[in-house]
Amino acid sequence: MSIETYPDCIRKLPKAKIPFQGVQAYIAQGSQFQVGFFEIEPIGVVPPHSHSAQYGFVIEGELLLTIGDDTKLYKKGDSYYIPEGVVHSAEVKTFCRVMDFFAEPARYETE
Repeated sequence: MSIETYPDCIRKLPKAKIPFQGVQAYIAQGSQFQVGFFEIEPIGVVPPHSHSAQYGFVIEGELLLTIGDDTKLYKKGDSYYIPEGVVHSAEVKTFCRVMDFFAEPARYETE
């Protein structure tokens, strides 16, 4: 079953300031982490970058994720782990919803 959008309890969270068109995220904030609930249009490539450790889960859609030297297609139900400092990039194949946990409290600023 697919949902049209995140439920109200998620959409009431603060929105992240995202530096890419076609991406929006709702942020749950903790003192030592952030959790982002992302909605991503098929925007093409998210360029290589690195940051704190990240654990993610694909709720809907497909994305080709390169973590270090390993490239894999992730689909609904798949999860991934990106260790701190590891360069990674993504090619967004379809509309996606992903939930990402970041091991830092200020990965994204909010609006």
